[in-house]
Amino acid sequence: MEVILKQDMQPLGFKDDIVSVKPGYGRNYLIPQGFADLATPSAKKMHAETLRQRAKKQEKLKAEAIALAAKLTDLSVVVKAKAGENGKIFGSVNNIQIADEIKAAGFEVDRKAIKIIGGNPTNLGKFEADIKLFRDVDVKISFEVQEA
Repeated sequence: MEVILKQDMQPLGFKDDIVSVKPGYGRNYLIPQGFADLATPSAKKMHAETLRQRAKKQEKLKAEAIALAAKLTDLSVVVKAKAGENGKIFGSVNNIQIADEIKAAGFEVDRKAIKIIGGNPTNLGKFEADIKLFRDVDVKISFEVQEA
């Protein structure tokens, strides 16, 4: 039995994949839970058309992400934090603060897409963060934590 997955299912595949499963698993679990639809010939045609339309949108979004990545590569962000003796800051710098500073610089980036390399900094200094703008589009930015 073939089904079209509506969401990522770890052992089976990813969203919009057409996979073959045992009939009982498909009819008793995947379809009633809303994880998949039955892959009839008409559903396959509609699925192919949906994928074709989505591919055009994805290409546009990817082009925008590449353009934004080119602008962000030269960006250096400064994050202000209160610090005590020996350059140790109170708390740590997280992705929310970096996203706010990037927004102040004029670029819109989702805070969930920012991953600080080496964990959240707790000292003053220079660090790097990796920003995932799209599936295959990543950019590294440098940021500096300075005393407020």
